Amino acid sequence: MTDGDDQQSLSQSIKGRLQEGVQNSVFRDKGLLDPDAVIDEDRIVGRDEQLDDIITYLRPALQGNRPPNMLLYGPSGTGKSLIINAVCQQVLELANSQDDRFGVIKINCQTIKSHDRAVYRLAKNAADEAGVDVGIPQSGISTDQKLNRFYEVLSNNFDSVIIILDEVDLLVGRQRDPNDEPAYSKLLYQLSRASQLGRIEGHVSVAALTNDPRFMEDLDGRAESSFNPQDVVFPDYDANQLQAILERRRDAYQDDVLEDGIIPLSSAFAAQDHGDARKAIDLFRKAGEIADREGEEIVSEEHVRDAQQEAERDRTLTQMQGLSTQKKLSLFATAIVPVYSQRNLNAIPSTVAYRVYQYLTDLLDADEKSRDSYLRYMSEAETYNFVTSEKRGRGYGSGVHKEYTFVDDPGVVAETLQTDIRLEEVEQEEDLIRSVVNAQIEDFFEGK
Repeated sequence: MTDGDDQQSLSQSIKGRLQEGVQNSVFRDKGLLDPDAVIDEDRIVGRDEQLDDIITYLRPALQGNRPPNMLLYGPSGTGKSLIINAVCQQVLELANSQDDRFGVIKINCQTIKSHDRAVYRLAKNAADEAGVDVGIPQSGISTDQKLNRFYEVLSNNFDSVIIILDEVDLLVGRQRDPNDEPAYSKLLYQLSRASQLGRIEGHVSVAALTNDPRFMEDLDGRAESSFNPQDVVFPDYDANQLQAILERRRDAYQDDVLEDGIIPLSSAFAAQDHGDARKAIDLFRKAGEIADREGEEIVSEEHVRDAQQEAERDRTLTQMQGLSTQKKLSLFATAIVPVYSQRNLNAIPSTVAYRVYQYLTDLLDADEKSRDSYLRYMSEAETYNFVTSEKRGRGYGSGVHKEYTFVDDPGVVAETLQTDIRLEEVEQEEDLIRSVVNAQIEDFFEGK
């Protein structure tokens, strides 16, 4: 067989496996499980009041009038983007049907570092929406020139525009002094004053989305006065609402592939995490992806639990990226105490964890830091939301110690940390470490 025949055989094998994966997937329409998908209104759950408010505020756009500015605030995953995008899509379709030039210009401020970049991104997105060339470079010209081009695109192509600034509070810019005006304050002032100052021919409204209920407190006085938004508050979803949200996306899956407990379990996990619908939808989707990966025809509760563990592991990895080896080692020593303990141990005494830390530094030939340093590292872990702590007394004359409780599964935290290069050696001594952990636990409780 020639090299060409080998290559053709390999190509056919890959193609066959790809097609088999598509044909045997548990998904019917996976796009429905994209948290940012613009969905039909019959899939919107638990947001009737917010939906009514935004419809009321945007209706003037269809009557030739200017909608008010809006501030949508509430925790992550509570439907802010979902609702504003769904209503804007319907306004856009109705406006097009009556030959009104209505535009929706969106940017997510999370990845935009400066006022200048935000203005360019608005100009680029406006040009894309209008089907014209942006006409300016991303760098090499002033912010005012970019702003002028943005206004020009709006004036030439739209009668009315809504500008959506998602995660607006993250657009802080380069504040060299604590008293410097944040970039979002300057941008909101410019956008909300543009029509009044004659910079734009037509109506411009701004919808700012934020997780911070105190967002308006940080605005410059001029920006606060000119922006002057209508507030729309988005509270956490409860478990029943999360369950209803997933039920309305059940058709993302093929018929009869979901075990009965999948939706309640996904909802329960997300409800524990501040009622975040994005988390619920992510878990619901990841469970199916795991089933596909394992070649299973049914999505089971075990797949949801695996998806939850993967999510915790991903979150832990992200949070750990900036931690030093000593901080990782302190956290690892604390996490393995409940994992290896023969007792049902939820709260981890700092005394036990520090002794385990001392043993690990000796085993790994690492520097041993003081107890005060260990406690300082764990205080930092608390700011990262790995653990919570509480002070406990050990009885009269015995002093006080701290007890740590992990926010996520300590087994997942320990497993994730163990992938760190220096902690791989721990696997070879697992039985010995387990015996040390339990000896320290027994010493602690016998000493009480």
